[in-house]
Amino acid sequence: MIREKVKVSGASPSLPGLTEEEIEVCRRIQGDIPLAERPFRLVAEEIGLPEGDVLSIAVRLRERGVIRKFGAIVRHQRAGYTHNVMVVWAAPPGECEKAGKRLASFPEITHCYERTPPFAGRYNLFTMVHFRKKTDESLLQEMAAAVGISDFKVLRSLEEFKKNSMEYF
Repeated sequence: MIREKVKVSGASPSLPGLTEEEIEVCRRIQGDIPLAERPFRLVAEEIGLPEGDVLSIAVRLRERGVIRKFGAIVRHQRAGYTHNVMVVWAAPPGECEKAGKRLASFPEITHCYERTPPFAGRYNLFTMVHFRKKTDESLLQEMAAAVGISDFKVLRSLEEFKKNSMEYF
């Protein structure tokens, strides 16, 4: 299906309940923030507000639910992790949380979550595993032994698409 109308971004949207300062803070922190000891000071200087105001606005927007999450994104390819796979596990009923916590303790795993309904009717635990060189099959076997799950599949990417964070303002 092709949409006939497409919204073009650029102008500030009119959002009820958000001040111009709140919109400006959102606009600036929705993307990359400076890699610095006091990044919000630099953001504040860029938008012409005191650092304390930027921090207060960010906290207030978080408390109101306008900002759901704020965190760092590691670009794993740039960090030297060039081989990445998704591993799907068939965790036994009632064992998914326990297995997930154990798998998440491996430093090579960056994402670990339960899927319902299970993929292919049985794979209910998904992990993203990163390697510096080729996929380490022995480490995958060690992970399987650690959680007592022998039924797992390794899914390799065929193509990587451009990754961008959402921009709302």
